Amino acid sequence: MMNIALKLPAPARFWLALPLLMALLFALSPSPASAQSLDSYRAKGQIGERYDGYVMATQKKPSSKIKKMVRSVNSKRRSIYNKRAKQQRVSAKQVGRVYARTVLSKAPRGTYFLKENGKWVRK
Repeated sequence: MMNIALKLPAPARFWLALPLLMALLFALSPSPASAQSLDSYRAKGQIGERYDGYVMATQKKPSSKIKKMVRSVNSKRRSIYNKRAKQQRVSAKQVGRVYARTVLSKAPRGTYFLKENGKWVRK
């Protein structure tokens, strides 16, 4: 049996696989305790989501806990993006940008989002 998806251009394969990507991200998401911490930091405006699917501290001199959280979350996301990009034959950058929109829609009220132009907006 021939796989029809293989004949589709890379962007089309990516969009067809988006539901699978979301299921994978959910399955590999942080444990409830760390997810709660990330939500807490985001709600307090200490960590924001970026347009490229990664998080960053919103303060110029973040605490060591915030730095550790940012490194941990970004490391997990980078791994997921690279894996999905390889599977779908698209760039990890494309995967991250799609994920950014999804995570922002599910982020708690008060979450900061860094737009591509370098401006922060609050949900």
